[in-house]
Amino acid sequence: MAIAKAERLMCLALCLLGTGRPLSKRELRTSIEAYVEAFGPGRGTAFGSDTSGEDAFNRMFERDKDDLRELGMVIDTVESLDGEPGYLARRDNNRLPPVTLDAEEAAALGVAAKVWQQARLAGAASGALQKLRAAGMPLAGAADDPETGAAEQVSALEPRIPVREAAFEPLMLACRDRRPVVFPYRKANAARPEDRHVEPWQLECWRGHWYLVGHDRGRDAERVFRLSRITGRVRNRGRGFTVEVPDRVTVRETVERWAGESADRSALIRLRAGAGYPLRARAYGIREAVLPGWDELEIPYGHGLDAWLVEFGPDVVVLEPAELRADVIDRLRAVAKG
Repeated sequence: MAIAKAERLMCLALCLLGTGRPLSKRELRTSIEAYVEAFGPGRGTAFGSDTSGEDAFNRMFERDKDDLRELGMVIDTVESLDGEPGYLARRDNNRLPPVTLDAEEAAALGVAAKVWQQARLAGAASGALQKLRAAGMPLAGAADDPETGAAEQVSALEPRIPVREAAFEPLMLACRDRRPVVFPYRKANAARPEDRHVEPWQLECWRGHWYLVGHDRGRDAERVFRLSRITGRVRNRGRGFTVEVPDRVTVRETVERWAGESADRSALIRLRAGAGYPLRARAYGIREAVLPGWDELEIPYGHGLDAWLVEFGPDVVVLEPAELRADVIDRLRAVAKG
């Protein structure tokens, strides 16, 4: 629905910009396919004898005009000789200033576009980058300038941010539109998924996984959801949030805390040799275990560590503390029960 509305607004904007004279409601209704499909072309008088269709079109048209004006478009209303108002968006009043980005901003745009390389908007993101490069913007991933020899690349390494989860795009749109959602979610220690009613705040990528932070209406509390554990379709549940959305810094800290980034103590684990490289990268210390083929690691222990250790299966054994060992065993038993 959000994409259909965006297309309708784009068509209306192009009609208003592309004409040299004011267009009446009747002309816009018959020229824009979305209006024709929804209400028909209108016959006889201005909109025919279907007053309900006329009223519905008028309401949609007024909302669309307001949305375009809120986006910054200047739309003039001109009275014609017969008294019927016409609408026109003069190009001189709707020109954007030149786009100017410093090196850091250009690099950030280039990196952000990588998020879309596996999503449906990959083509749109690529096209936007091409236009910025054509305007002379030095974006990450661009080729060296053949004339000056100046490198436009910010780094020889091109980041890759995977977006494999089907839930990513509908949740991104829900975060943008401030729209509550419901989806089936299976916790790491649960035998089956359950529906979660959520007011989505923000998506964060952490350690190659995407997380959603939002207000869980069923728990009446802030919660974090890993997208790979959403087992079905994300459905919209009306509009309007019941709680205030925190700022970005708070959301990022929430993701890190719930995913185990904020550690206030340490744990001792036994790890099979040649396995668990992410654990080794975070370890405070590594030593060879008494048991051949295994190492002992001291690693940061924060919220969510038990769920992360379960992902390594039989390659990890928790030695201490006892509460972490018990949590991991409980999760493994739940997974085994299916």
